[in-house]
Amino acid sequence: MERHKLNVEELNRISIDDFKKSQKLPVCVVLDNVRSLYNVGSVFRTADAFRIEKIYLCGVTCCPPNVEIHKTALGAEDSVAWEKVEDTLQAVQRLKKEGYVVLCVEQVEGSVRLDDLTLDAQKRYALVLGHEVYGVQQQVVDESDICVEVPQHGTKHSLNVSVTAGIAMWHCYEQLGYLL
Repeated sequence: MERHKLNVEELNRISIDDFKKSQKLPVCVVLDNVRSLYNVGSVFRTADAFRIEKIYLCGVTCCPPNVEIHKTALGAEDSVAWEKVEDTLQAVQRLKKEGYVVLCVEQVEGSVRLDDLTLDAQKRYALVLGHEVYGVQQQVVDESDICVEVPQHGTKHSLNVSVTAGIAMWHCYEQLGYLL
């Protein structure tokens, strides 16, 4: 069966200005020392898709404007709010004071499988994702409210950080998207 592939105009996407004014998912993303600019750009693009509130770019994580970020973000770095914070632990502590539940996406003893995590529509969440090799800093793991991990059954011990971010954001959208 042949199907008509939708073009950009037929997708009826909102403008950047309308995006900035729109209601957001009560979720932000904290990138802890993510070094790949392509991973950062990919997180921006996925955050745009799910109307994430904000991205915190911490430590060595690069921020826009940047050509490599733009290659994967495709302009989402202009729609999604972001903030550069030098110290991830300080960012997490601030978010907790603002009432966010901090979800560290990391493989740790006693972590909760992401598919077993139920979110409360009355709360706001911060997803913390870490460095491509070392993950989330231990002090940030310790400060988190809940550690969650994506179930995996293959031979590799982890997923790419931008893939993990996409899965985690989708899980949040799946549970809270009706709020938009």
